[in-house]
Amino acid sequence: MLFIVIEDFTGCDRKEIYRRFRDRGRLKPDELLVHHSWIAADMSRCFLLVEADDVTLLQRWVIEWADLVEFEIVPVATNKDMVGALSGHL
Repeated sequence: MLFIVIEDFTGCDRKEIYRRFRDRGRLKPDELLVHHSWIAADMSRCFLLVEADDVTLLQRWVIEWADLVEFEIVPVATNKDMVGALSGHL
C-alpha cells in the first residue's frame, strides 16, 4: 500500500530533528520504502510518499520519532489504480 506521511515539526526542536536525521538516518524499517520526500519552504513539515505491505512498519518508524515529530499517515492510491478499481461501478 501507498501512504502519504506528513511529519509536522510545528512546536518541535527542528535542529534536534535534523541532528538525529544526520546522526542516525531515517530510523525506518528496511522493508518500508520511501519513494519521495519534500520539505515545506518554511521547514515546518515534511511530506513523504512511502510504501509498505504491513502498517506495523509505519508504526515502528513513528515510534522512533514520536518524541520530536507529530505524524499524519494517509493511505492513498494512484489515480490509475482507483479508476481500475471503480471501472465496474461507473
